[in-house]
Amino acid sequence: MRSCLRFLWNATKGHRFAPWRSPYLLWRIETYTGVKMKEIGFLEFWEFMWRERRELWRFLRWTGEMERWVQPRPKNS
Repeated sequence: MRSCLRFLWNATKGHRFAPWRSPYLLWRIETYTGVKMKEIGFLEFWEFMWRERRELWRFLRWTGEMERWVQPRPKNS
């Protein structure tokens, strides 16, 4: 869960209270759906988030797995 929050925190940098304005998230939505960034507003953003919620959770779990792969926990020896 910590890695999910970390990804969201980093992805919304500068737009934490208005994630629908985050250029990075808009770019991700544009590449996923083909809808141009300039056409994505508040309603379109939240509609996308709701419609694709399962895939988004899967993506966030995957980012956590990748983070653990890149930065494994130290072994206590």
